[in-house]
Order: sequence, then structure tokens, then C-alpha cells
Amino acid sequence: MKLHTTATLALLLFLLLAPPSLRVSMAGSEFCDGKCAIRCSKASRHDDCLKYCGICCATCSCVPPGTSGNKDACPCYRDMTTGHGNRTRPKCP
Repeated sequence: MKLHTTATLALLLFLLLAPPSLRVSMAGSEFCDGKCAIRCSKASRHDDCLKYCGICCATCSCVPPGTSGNKDACPCYRDMTTGHGNRTRPKCP
């Protein structure tokens, strides 16, 4: 029990003293969070949209403008897919 408590305290101390750049990268980027909030603002499955948009934005460093369409503005985002073969679908909202 004491080892578990010591490890937990060490982790908390590390997170508190971590450089700001590490804390930002762990929390997500402001760029992606802002762009995805706009992109997913009208989505019926808002949480799923934000999740996949965030993944795509982190990989591609871009999000198409607007709430839908316009994917040609970001080819990497447009071309990401899930699955293989007949089950391939666009990954990014």
C-alpha cells in the first residue's frame, strides 16, 4: 500500500512540475480544439465528432473550414479512413 501511495505522489509531483509544453501536449492543442469545436458544432453525435476530428487534426495539422464538406481544403484529413476492404469509411467528420 505504501509503494502505491508513493508512486501516486511521485506522479502528481511530476505533473505539477512538468514544463508547460508537456502539459499543453497532454491536454490537446488549442488549434485543434478550436477548429473541431466549429467543425462539430452542428453534429448530431457531438462527442464522437470532437473525438475523431481531434484525432484527424493531430495527425494532419488542419481541419476543413465550416461545419461540413470543404474537405478538399485539407487532403490529409479528407483521405483518412477506418477499416479495410468493403468496410472502409471516412474517419474524419
